[in-house]
Amino acid sequence: MVYAPERIFEKRVREMKTNSRMQDCWEALNFVFCVEFWRMAVFWPFALVSSYWQLFSRAFFSGISHSYPRCSPSPTPTSISGTNTTTRPLCIITGATSGLGAASAHALSREGFYVVLVGRSSHLLSKIVEEIKKQDADAHLKAFQIDLSCFQSIINFKNELEQWLSDSNMHSSVQVLINNAGIFATSCRFTNEGYDQMMGTNYIGAFSLTNLLLPLLRSSPVPSRIINVTSFTHQCVSGTRVDEETLAGKYFSRSKQYPCAHIYEYSKFCLLLFSYELHRQLYLKDGSCKVSIFAVDPGVVETNIMREVPSCLSQLAFMVLRLLGLLQSPEKGVESIVDATLAPPESSGEYFFGGRGRTAKSSELSYDRELARKLWTSSYNLFMKSQLVSKYTS
Repeated sequence: MVYAPERIFEKRVREMKTNSRMQDCWEALNFVFCVEFWRMAVFWPFALVSSYWQLFSRAFFSGISHSYPRCSPSPTPTSISGTNTTTRPLCIITGATSGLGAASAHALSREGFYVVLVGRSSHLLSKIVEEIKKQDADAHLKAFQIDLSCFQSIINFKNELEQWLSDSNMHSSVQVLINNAGIFATSCRFTNEGYDQMMGTNYIGAFSLTNLLLPLLRSSPVPSRIINVTSFTHQCVSGTRVDEETLAGKYFSRSKQYPCAHIYEYSKFCLLLFSYELHRQLYLKDGSCKVSIFAVDPGVVETNIMREVPSCLSQLAFMVLRLLGLLQSPEKGVESIVDATLAPPESSGEYFFGGRGRTAKSSELSYDRELARKLWTSSYNLFMKSQLVSKYTS
């Protein structure tokens, strides 16, 4: 027998579900009628297909495939109680709570790395660590909670990492840094420093973390590397503004509607431009430096990065890309990241795409050296300002 209160409850649940569906439909309709949606629907697939066409045309017409073999990671020599020994190379992965970051942690722990997982959610980090341990009880893992959009959080992580290395009697160095963390936001939000959150997480945070950890990467007794996970969407960028105001996202905030697609493309373009400039500064100019720099484009991977896009639209996009054979699982998409992690150090400066050790050419604009130098100067100014603010507010 169903009582009246239960009928009322069931009715309210049905009403809530109906209202939720109507709200989802309304949000989807609004999104479809904005410029950003059509930019994503037209320009992004074109950029993706052009990247794959580049790989195909190289292999089919010229018979040449630019690819690099995977090399075994070098153990890190260390000294414990006066005894010389070796330990697993240390690999830091940002955005390791899900998607490509989690898949990278799984894959690189199997390759013999001591994996340091970095992410915003301590609960999700613990879950990933538990999953890896179930598959491999001998996996060496450590998790740190960090918000890459907050400079003080990055500072705290650097200090905690150094303390942990010291307490664990490990060599005070890092062998691999993978800047994987990224978000796609559909609404305007700002960080504590006043930066657009998407720019802060996708680019400024990666720039800051890299510069803070550079001494640890330089002090590695074996060749170390930095891997920046970028995107084929960088090809859609045509502007050349890299001043501080644009990097902070304030230039974009003048738009009536939040230009989410533009900012995502721009953040990935900046990360790529930064990768090439860092390669020139560290690997090419500094002969004593043993730090290699790589850019990685995993293609389209089925992750939750598009969770702010109306679910019916993101699911439709995934369905179409799956039918076209362009959608990858995180386990498949991570191949390019593993390729860059295990590539020979002399392949520094390459843009890995397509898996199987293959590399491709990024957009012509991404090789603009003058633009890269300007980007470095603006980014470093923001970095120094954040350091100054952090020093006086901590």
